Amino acid sequence: MSEMLHCPHHKKCGGCNHIEEDYQKTLLAKTAYCRKLLGKFGKVSPILGMNYPYYYRHKVSSVIGFDRKMHRNICGNYQEKTHRLIPISSCLIEEKGAQEIIRDVVSLMKPLKIRSYDEDTKSGLLRHVLVRKGYATGEYMLVLVSASPVFPAKKHLVSEMIKLHPQITTIVLNINQRSDSMVLGDRNEVLYGPGYIRDKVLGKTFRISPLAFYQVNPLQMKKLYSYAIEAAALTGKETLIDAYCGTGTIGLCASDGAKQLIGVELNRDAVRDAVKNAKDNGVTNAQFFAGDAGDYMETMLRKHRAPKDCVVMMDPPRAGSTPKFLKSLIDFKPKRIVYVSCNPETLARDLKTLTKIYRVAAIRPVDMFPFTDGVECVVELIRKG
Repeated sequence: MSEMLHCPHHKKCGGCNHIEEDYQKTLLAKTAYCRKLLGKFGKVSPILGMNYPYYYRHKVSSVIGFDRKMHRNICGNYQEKTHRLIPISSCLIEEKGAQEIIRDVVSLMKPLKIRSYDEDTKSGLLRHVLVRKGYATGEYMLVLVSASPVFPAKKHLVSEMIKLHPQITTIVLNINQRSDSMVLGDRNEVLYGPGYIRDKVLGKTFRISPLAFYQVNPLQMKKLYSYAIEAAALTGKETLIDAYCGTGTIGLCASDGAKQLIGVELNRDAVRDAVKNAKDNGVTNAQFFAGDAGDYMETMLRKHRAPKDCVVMMDPPRAGSTPKFLKSLIDFKPKRIVYVSCNPETLARDLKTLTKIYRVAAIRPVDMFPFTDGVECVVELIRKG
C-alpha cells in the first residue's frame, strides 16, 4: 500500500490512535503483541491485514451536540477519556456514504427545529445518529437516537433524507432515555422501510437490525469467517455447535459443511434473527436456542451422550469466556474447538484452561480495526489423545 492519508482530528479524537503511522508497521506491532501474549501456546501467524485500510467501518455512530460559541449543531466523537465532544468533519476509517448521511441530518436540524440533546440539562431531543451499510447490497439504514418517543419533525426529516439519499432503504427512531454511555436504547419505531437492511457474506444473506451485532468491517469479516471455517475442518459428518452465536452469521456460513448446526445465544432477539436468517437462506440443518451455551452442553450430557463428531465454534465478548462455560466445554469433549476472540488478553487467560486438554494447532490474528489497538484472533484447538 503506497498511499498514506492524514487526519486533521487525530490529536484530539481517540477513535483511531495510530492513523498517522505507517500501516505496515502497525501490522508488525499487532503481530508482535499477539506473539507476546499467545506465543507460548503455539505458533502465531502474521496478521491478516487490508490492502486499503481506510473507510472500512460500515457501522458509523456520531454524537450530536450544539456548539455554543459557533451557535450551530455539530456531530462528532468524544475526546478519548473525556466527555468533550470533538466536531468531526470527515473520518478516514468510516464509510464515506454513511458520513454524508450523518452530515445531512445535522444540516436539517436547524430548519426543522430539532434540538440536540444536552446531557447536563436533560433537555433537547437528538442524541446520536447511527448509519449501517450492507457492503454487498448497498443498502443503508439510518437510525435516529432520540431522548423521547415524541419526535415532532420525524415525517419531514424522513422525507428530506430520502430525497437526498435514495440509497437509504430504512429509517428507524430509537428511543434512548438512559443516563449511561450506551448509544442505543431498547425501543425502536420504524419510520420508513422494513426496519432492517441485508448484507451478504460467503454466499449467505443476513438481516441487520439496529441492535444486532454484525462485524463492522465487511472485507475483513470475510477473511475472519473463511479462516474460522477452514479451522473447523468440517467433513459433512460433524455436529457444529455455535456458542455465543448471535444472529447466526458465522455458524450459518459454516453450515453447508456440517451434518447439523446448533446455535446457542443468551439474547432472545438475536436468536429470533438467527432463525429468520436460516429460513431466508434455505438452511434446513440448523437449530437455534436461547440460553447459556454451557448450560446447553451440560443438559445434553445429562440427557444424551455428546455427539461423536462434534466441533464447537465460540466467539465470546471482550470479557472472554467464563470458568463455568470452559468447564462445560471440557466435559463435553468436542474433537475440535475454534475460538474467535476480539481480546488477546482474555483469550490467553482462557487458553491456559483449554490447553490442559487441547493442543493449539494454529493461531491467526486478523486486523479487523486498522489504525486502532484492536485485533481479532482465530485459534484452532484439537483434543489431545
